[in-house]
Amino acid sequence: MAKPCDVLDYQRLARRRVPRMFYDYADSGSWSESTYRANASDFDKLKFRQRVAVDMSDRNLETTMVGQAVSMPLALAPTGLTGLQWADGEIHAARAAEKAGVPFTLSTMSICSIEDVAAHTAKPFWFQLYVMRDRDFIGRLIDRAKAAGCSALVVTLDLQILGQRHKDVRNGLSAPPSFSVNSLLQIMARPGWAMRMLGTKRRGFGNVIGHVKGIENMTSLSEWSAKQLDPKLSWDDIAWIKERWGGPIILKGIMDPEDAKLAVKTGADAIVVSNHGGRQLDGAPSTIEMLPAILDAVGDDIEVHIDGGIHTGQAMLKALCLGAKSTYIGRPFLYGLGAAGEAGVSDVLRILKNELDVTLALCGERDVQRIGRHNLYNPDVFSR
Repeated sequence: MAKPCDVLDYQRLARRRVPRMFYDYADSGSWSESTYRANASDFDKLKFRQRVAVDMSDRNLETTMVGQAVSMPLALAPTGLTGLQWADGEIHAARAAEKAGVPFTLSTMSICSIEDVAAHTAKPFWFQLYVMRDRDFIGRLIDRAKAAGCSALVVTLDLQILGQRHKDVRNGLSAPPSFSVNSLLQIMARPGWAMRMLGTKRRGFGNVIGHVKGIENMTSLSEWSAKQLDPKLSWDDIAWIKERWGGPIILKGIMDPEDAKLAVKTGADAIVVSNHGGRQLDGAPSTIEMLPAILDAVGDDIEVHIDGGIHTGQAMLKALCLGAKSTYIGRPFLYGLGAAGEAGVSDVLRILKNELDVTLALCGERDVQRIGRHNLYNPDVFSR
């Protein structure tokens, strides 16, 4: 294959190089996947204003996210099982993000542990927290993130109950993964992936195994993890988390203006308009469709970020035009990782930055922080 030109090229490469069950885990939504598809396709409804004969020199993509300087308005979103896309995947992705000058967010359900990633990076990364029933474990997890120097805590609010993902059911994929004849055949069909996994000791949930009493291996982890989603999670839990953490906190999973207002009351530093990549409530609106209403609800009271369906620099810029402070990617960096490891993630970030830069210029702008609704022909397309 010729040198990849866009994220879709890396998606095709990842499909060929990662065992199907792990590729499908990343590239899937819940139920009919209607929300998963809408996350990307709804960006097409927004149209840029193209401007000419204006000064496009000396462009600036730099901004801040929760007070931290970033090279462009982008962060790597938390994704579970990242280390099963490529051996030691979280470490490789974190290094690529560090080199690119954007935040990397480590998932609670990562393969590499907080301490592992911290030992192999030079700058602070972010940590994502699932609020589980075992509050003692959650408290110690927060303490470990603080000890590792993580610079922001991303609290995911939309996984109290697991949405059904048909591809995972058909592949027999569970958390932790269990292996059947079918899955072993998939692995045998990807010898490069298999050899890399044989060469690492990191093949379990590094943040959990050895950190919970009685959980010393993948077998004992299975029963524990099945009981840990907490349907009783409430806004009151955020106050406890915020006090124990003591640093910048981002609430992820906001899809309703009323919830956005409640998030502001917690004192959080930012919210992420997110539907879990279309992996939870199928039939919900896309994130870009809900962004204007959420921005109207909170005004300037809190920093608003967005994820879901952002596979191009053009989509990034459209979200910024509507008023988002910054954006997140999950699947695009996983495609780069599954295709070529750290180098693949670095190239995906380079591609997105170039797309963002060129699109900014063709819209007649020089500074990404000055982009706005005036750069769209139809900024009210999602008005209700």
